[in-house]
Amino acid sequence: MKSVPFGQRSGFRVPRANLGGMRLPPDTDEAVALIRHAIDAGLRYIDTSRGYGDSEIKIGKALKNGYREKVILSTKWSPWITRIEASDDTSADCVRKRIEESMNRLDVDYLDYYQVWNIDSREHYDQAVAKGGMVDGIQKAISDKLVGHTGFTTHDTVENLLTYVEEADWCEIILFTYNLLNPLYDKAIAAAHAKGIGTIIMNPLAGGLLGHDSPLLKTLAERVGARSIPELAIRFLISNPAVTTLITGIAKPSDVDDTVAAVNRGPFAPAEMELLHQALAEMLVANKAFCTGCRYCLPCCQGIEIPAIMNQIAQYRFWGFQKPAQTGYHDLKGPKADACIQCGQCEAKCTQHLAVMDELKYAVQNLATGEFGVR
Repeated sequence: MKSVPFGQRSGFRVPRANLGGMRLPPDTDEAVALIRHAIDAGLRYIDTSRGYGDSEIKIGKALKNGYREKVILSTKWSPWITRIEASDDTSADCVRKRIEESMNRLDVDYLDYYQVWNIDSREHYDQAVAKGGMVDGIQKAISDKLVGHTGFTTHDTVENLLTYVEEADWCEIILFTYNLLNPLYDKAIAAAHAKGIGTIIMNPLAGGLLGHDSPLLKTLAERVGARSIPELAIRFLISNPAVTTLITGIAKPSDVDDTVAAVNRGPFAPAEMELLHQALAEMLVANKAFCTGCRYCLPCCQGIEIPAIMNQIAQYRFWGFQKPAQTGYHDLKGPKADACIQCGQCEAKCTQHLAVMDELKYAVQNLATGEFGVR
């Protein structure tokens, strides 16, 4: 794979696809072999976290025998996501402790990147950048030559992110969620790129959803010359000039090989991207006209999480992801659609004036079936 500048602040170059360490195989030997296969295939940047189980330990083992020198290694942590000790906080001293712990787990004497994990609110951003806070601690580790560079990952609002990008002179990379089904962060990604910040995309296949069959997306892939829905998703991302790279979770060799093959087929032509943007905009508008997720229908007197069920109905009926929708429905916590007593309170509150009671009957008939049986 060809390399591109990793933003304008670090001096690194990276391929368009890299390695996410969240979904490694349970077996350590298998994971080590898979990580090395990914590195040999050209994936260079490795993203992991103190909160990803034993991911750091497996990656550390894989980086023996000369592999450490081939990669750009990044890990991350924050106390609002994972508390290792009850006393964990957002102080510089605490993040230094976590940096050194991750280095021990990875068995390395240097981290190329250490990120603030999942800035998801203004409150957490302000805590991270406060005097004596996490960013100060990371900067001290940089001056002590334990860490090379820094940045953050996020699930915050676009509005907040646009302000952070203007303020965060310390930030060199940002990890965003962005894919065919979730273009929410498009403006924030563009703003970060314009500031010289490297932009990384997680969940390129929507958490694996885009690895499933969808007649709607299969037809769209054929229209732009993509060989599969996953290839469509990956080439869509690398066709965005504001996207530096993506990270892919790997559980088997084909996850690596298929991603590399898709990247090597290159970005879509401008006319193909125009077609994609138009088609996806129409699809997303049609989908949102069904249920916006506003939650005004709640609370349900039976405790049914109506918006979550409506989301699974949309995946099943609109996008054509039938098996994943049935699985997602089955995994929902609490009362399901069959608990509906047809009181009609949800329909009276629905901003889209949907026939919610009929939709819940649809869920019982279609989502509570398949391998799980009728429920």
